[in-house]
Amino acid sequence: MQFPTPLLKGRLLQRYKRFLADVTLDNGETVTAHCANPGSMFGVAAPGSEVWLSIAANPKRKLKYTWELVRVGRYLVGINSSVPNALAAEAIESGWIAELAGYQSLRREVKYGENSRVDLLLEDPARPPCYVEVKNVHLKRQPGLAEFPDAVTARGTKHLGELGNMVDAGMRAVMLYVVQRGDCGRFGLAADIDPTYADALAVARSRGVEALVYRCKISTRGIRIDRPLPFVECRGAVMPDPNA
Repeated sequence: MQFPTPLLKGRLLQRYKRFLADVTLDNGETVTAHCANPGSMFGVAAPGSEVWLSIAANPKRKLKYTWELVRVGRYLVGINSSVPNALAAEAIESGWIAELAGYQSLRREVKYGENSRVDLLLEDPARPPCYVEVKNVHLKRQPGLAEFPDAVTARGTKHLGELGNMVDAGMRAVMLYVVQRGDCGRFGLAADIDPTYADALAVARSRGVEALVYRCKISTRGIRIDRPLPFVECRGAVMPDPNA
C-alpha cells in the first residue's frame, strides 16, 4: 500500500480526546490532525516525537490531516488502525499470506453473527468460507515483543466469540494480527491490560479459530505486510506509560 501523496513531517505536540493530535510541521505551521486510533497508544504518542501526516483527498473534510506514522528509536511505526484491513486484503490477494492464499474471491465488511461485520470474507467453491478478523498491533513494552491489545477491547472479545461460532457452523475462522512496526520478532497477548480478551482468545483457539501474526515493512512512501511472526505464550507485566 503506497501513500497516494507524499507525507508531511512534523513534531507531535499532544494527542488528546483520543482522536485528535496537534502537530508542528517542519514549515513551522501548527495543525490539528485526525488520530485514527482508539487505543491507549502506549509508547507511540510521546510529545516531541517525529510524526508523519497524510493530506485528505476530500477538500471538504473537517480535518485536513491524518496522523499515519511515528518514529520510535530507529523505526517508523504505523498508528492508523484503519490501515491493516487494506494491508491484509492487498497481501491476501497478492498471495503474500500463504495460510490465506488460493481463495477465489475476497469481500470486505460482510455482515455475520449477531450484529457484526467481519473484516474480510474469503470464498471459494472448493472449500468452506473463511472469516478473517484483522487487528492492528503497535504496542511494544519489552524488547522485540509486539503485544495486543493496548487497551480493553470489548468489541475484540465479541469478535472472538463470533469467529468461534463460525467454526462450530463448519466454516474457517482466522484472527489476523498485523504488526505495524519493524522492531519486533515475536508476538504475545497483553493479558495484564485485558485479561478477558486473553481468555476469550484461548477459548476461541480451542474451538478451532486460527491465530496468524504478520509484521509490516514501513517507510514514508508506503506500508506492506512483510513476514510472519511467532505467537508466544506470555503474560505481559504492567509498566509505566512513557507518554505520561
